[in-house]
Amino acid sequence: MPRMNANVNAMLAPELELLAPQLERSAEVLTPAALELVVTLHRQFNGRRLELLAARAQRQKELDAGGLPEFLSKTAATRAAKWCVAPVPADLLDRRVEITGPVDRKMIINALNAPVQAFMADFEDSSSPTWENMVNGQINLRDAINRNISYLDTASGKSYRLGARIATLIVRPRGWHLPEKHLHIDGEPVSASLFDFAIFLANNHESLARAGTGPYFYLPKIESHLEARLWNEVFVAAQDALGMRRGTIKATVLIETILAAFEMDEILFELREHAAGLNCGRWDYIFSFIKKFRNRRDCVLPDRSTLTMDKPFLKSYVDLLIQTCHRRGTHAIGGMAAQIPIRDNPQANEAAMAKVRADKTREALAGHDGTWVAHPGLAPIATEAFNAVMSGPNQLRVMRGDVQVSAADLLRIPDGVITEAGLRQNIRVALQYIESWLRGSGCVPLYNLMEDAATAEICRAQLWQWIRHEARMDNGATVTAERFDLLLGAELEQVQHEVGIARVQSGVFPTAVRLFSSMVKSDSFDEFLTLPAYEFLP
Repeated sequence: MPRMNANVNAMLAPELELLAPQLERSAEVLTPAALELVVTLHRQFNGRRLELLAARAQRQKELDAGGLPEFLSKTAATRAAKWCVAPVPADLLDRRVEITGPVDRKMIINALNAPVQAFMADFEDSSSPTWENMVNGQINLRDAINRNISYLDTASGKSYRLGARIATLIVRPRGWHLPEKHLHIDGEPVSASLFDFAIFLANNHESLARAGTGPYFYLPKIESHLEARLWNEVFVAAQDALGMRRGTIKATVLIETILAAFEMDEILFELREHAAGLNCGRWDYIFSFIKKFRNRRDCVLPDRSTLTMDKPFLKSYVDLLIQTCHRRGTHAIGGMAAQIPIRDNPQANEAAMAKVRADKTREALAGHDGTWVAHPGLAPIATEAFNAVMSGPNQLRVMRGDVQVSAADLLRIPDGVITEAGLRQNIRVALQYIESWLRGSGCVPLYNLMEDAATAEICRAQLWQWIRHEARMDNGATVTAERFDLLLGAELEQVQHEVGIARVQSGVFPTAVRLFSSMVKSDSFDEFLTLPAYEFLP
């Protein structure tokens, strides 16, 4: 069994090496039992994970050659058959409003205290994966589950503690594509997914059971039912290793890739003993659409701001997800409301909240069983929208028999224009997000929206695609690398005006500018901005 060692580069055990400083309290979560589970899962499943990532690369080559996604003929019988997933525990029956956010201490307390049904604690898109963030996040969640978490804001003097009633906890580990570079097993970096999952499960499954709840997860960035099958095999192995009853783990899958949209039935089937539903990860879904068809001139998307959920390709995806989930007896969770309250402008705040209200009403009327918000201030609006439509804890009875979605519907390119304002906004948002991410913050309020890695990915992917295909803007100008450089300089001046010259000229801003520019102008496309950026994190 692995043993902790205060030496940064010392072997924890013959097979396990820590390449990071030992943090205060880290031994509380990097326990021998937790690390033993990481080693077990890594050795059993990492090879298959790498095979599936290679399959992603091969699928991209097929798309680049002109292929298009389609519903799988080999799994037609699964789609046609009558089956349902296993029932969920009582505390997952009503999920009408879920709040999401990073795993820092204050956020966890505020989110669990929020007037919502669930909190998704996010190790992925809203967290920058510094070693300190990832390990402290595990400590914070352990403290919260054991109800001994507190936080003192030294600036305001305000103290934060959990209330009597808290939201149901759901944890999102990092995606299959990400490594945890700070921990090596048998000489290779461990999967970030397996690390986040195993450390949390080993440390908390008994405490969760005593509290009357369980280990619940969101699974991100899945591209096929085979990737869902791998997660299911991980769940079974982990439960067996820890002496847990099979099916105790419950997982909601984010349908946030265009390829996964064609395999929703199959994904639920693979996870049917552990499935708790599907979620419309709308921002990553748009990013995935751009990424997968990035080399096709006929698939260039218009301004990010025009890609609203009423666009046919997005509405079709939502309708199919709801129909699929309810046919299989499981929850269909809606997307993120990224707006945040605007405290110094009542008129602008009312306009923003009206957008949230309309979006949540649309989701409830479509048949969703719940939705996401990024800020506690949005919870009452989302709750009101769903309460007005839902007579029970969910809408599983809404079967959406009217829905008939074809492959063409999911792939329909929306109308719209590319504007210089949209180009500038993409530059300004992506640049500032990358800079904040490099400083260790993955959840960034920008221009009255809460931005995370998914929205930043849309920005930089659009810029790459527009430059590659020399897209024409509505003013007649062409998007080129030279125009990008010109506008990058102008937007950097604007950002400097907003945040101050000292911050722009020091810290990590210069690194962020170089990294952002290289990704946007590169001949090849980086699959995720977090992969090259991760090399700059401590």
